Amino acid sequence: MPAINALRLRRAALLMLAAAAALPLSAAAQPAFPTKPVTLIVPFAAGGSTDLVGRVVADQMGKELGQTIIVDNRAGAGGQLGSEGIARAAPDGYTIGMATVSTMAVNPVFHAKAEATNRRLLPLVNLVTMPSLIVVNPSFPAKDFAGFVAELKRQKGGSSTPVPGVGSLGHLMVEAFADAVGVQVVPVPYRGVGPAQTDVLSGLMPWMMDQAPSVLPHVRAGKLRPIAVMAESRMPELPDVPTLKELGYPELNDIGQSWFGLVVPVKTPAEVVARLAGAAQNALRSPEVQKRLAQMEARPLGTASAAFQKQIDEQLARNRAIAKRADIKVD
Repeated sequence: MPAINALRLRRAALLMLAAAAALPLSAAAQPAFPTKPVTLIVPFAAGGSTDLVGRVVADQMGKELGQTIIVDNRAGAGGQLGSEGIARAAPDGYTIGMATVSTMAVNPVFHAKAEATNRRLLPLVNLVTMPSLIVVNPSFPAKDFAGFVAELKRQKGGSSTPVPGVGSLGHLMVEAFADAVGVQVVPVPYRGVGPAQTDVLSGLMPWMMDQAPSVLPHVRAGKLRPIAVMAESRMPELPDVPTLKELGYPELNDIGQSWFGLVVPVKTPAEVVARLAGAAQNALRSPEVQKRLAQMEARPLGTASAAFQKQIDEQLARNRAIAKRADIKVD
């Protein structure tokens, strides 16, 4: 009798093993992600801030993941073309993308298509923030912020300033500044930052707001004068230039800081999301990455998914309010 029972137990065990062999491999038994190169879609042209930040972080992330990260620049429609490419990708972690305050919290204010695209993207990690500066042509009579505001108030009909397109982040920044400080401004739309900057350098336009990396070379050369920094703290390179927070306008610090983060398609598995997020956060801790980011005035963040999403939601609501108050409409 004992022998029969033992035989039955053995047969049962063999049947269980056979059944297990017929089942798909469990997640734990599958090869660890990633097993092939990962593509990073950058929704802007090569050489810009988004591209440069993405490449610095991707290089180190690839080392963390043990796979190459291939950068794929898909510029067009203010970032919408690339963002849609990220959203349409297979949600398997092998396609990730760069996101910016413009693609996630500005474009949806004016374009329903951008809002629909962003609902199909999951914020992964907010990588870095980058300060902006208020700069003036050296011929501008003001030397400091108080004098700058006083001069703007003296100009009847408002002071003209270039913005890189109607409904751009730069446009919202100018409108928010005018409302907070109590001055009248006349935003003049330009086809991008380059032409706008050229006219401020020539004196055709008196002042502008722009990202620090873009204007710093001209500040160093004495061709532009910095008036204030839009950031949480002063810039090491410009220790004598105060932040708007110090000057009594903390709400303007947030809108003046551009950020650059990573997103993935919404249905990407949780374990893959965790692996990618961990690699990105570890990359930001690398001394070499921090050094390279500092060279472009980018400050590491590493904000995790939930907090990143909250930040996007808050900024989107704020930008909608600014656009409504200023009656900004985009054709």
